Amino acid sequence: MTKTLRRLPGYAFLSLAALASIFPLYYMTVSATNTSQDVLSSRLLPGTNLLVNFENLAASQPLGSALYYSALYAVATTLLALVLTSIAGYAFEIYHTRAKDLVMSILLLAIMIPFAATMIPLFRLFAEWGLVNSTIAVILPSIATPFLILLFRQASRNFPHEIIEAARLDGLSELAIFGRIYLPTMRPTLAAAAVITFMAAWNNFLWPKVILVDNDYQTMPMLLSNLRAGYVTDYGVLMLAVLIASLPAMAIFLVLQRSFAEGITGAIK
Repeated sequence: MTKTLRRLPGYAFLSLAALASIFPLYYMTVSATNTSQDVLSSRLLPGTNLLVNFENLAASQPLGSALYYSALYAVATTLLALVLTSIAGYAFEIYHTRAKDLVMSILLLAIMIPFAATMIPLFRLFAEWGLVNSTIAVILPSIATPFLILLFRQASRNFPHEIIEAARLDGLSELAIFGRIYLPTMRPTLAAAAVITFMAAWNNFLWPKVILVDNDYQTMPMLLSNLRAGYVTDYGVLMLAVLIASLPAMAIFLVLQRSFAEGITGAIK
């Protein structure tokens, strides 16, 4: 009994922290069912305006198109990033040399450079290549981030090199070793990288806003910005759009949360 009483303050603190974390999601969901006036008055109970808000959203913005292009950019970026960064992380650790350590140090320095500092040169580069307002221009800058390369490199340090040597003696090619032996053991790291990349790509606003001139190719973050651009904002419609934009990222995280935790922990070790 005494042990249980000692734990009560911890349980109470964790319960309050959980409620504080869940409340924004609850408020967003409830506000999506209310009118704009109800949202402004901080109504905390569900309303009956959900269908009206959805009809107004679909009538004022290309919701289907925005969801399609957001999904296209996010999925393509995630798949390409997983392929490239896993290969890079594997190569940096398995084929380790001092020169690669120098290159890795330079890549880590790149993490400290804010994207705003490279955005204008990047835009001019894509303009010279004739890729402005294209899918490739949205995806390309995000498929080989130094953080993901470091994540795979750190995870590769726990991969036994003896297995690679044995596979080479059995006649397996380097590509077969990577695909059939290395990648299956990196599933938690792949899941962690997939969650990080998908959420970053799905929520990316600044670069698509700069590189996509035509609003026909707008993403969900751009759609949300457009809902705030008018003289009068319908907050019920806005909260519904925010809820719809949040669902894919939440679904990906919930599905991969256990592997995500294992991948991050394994990389830290």
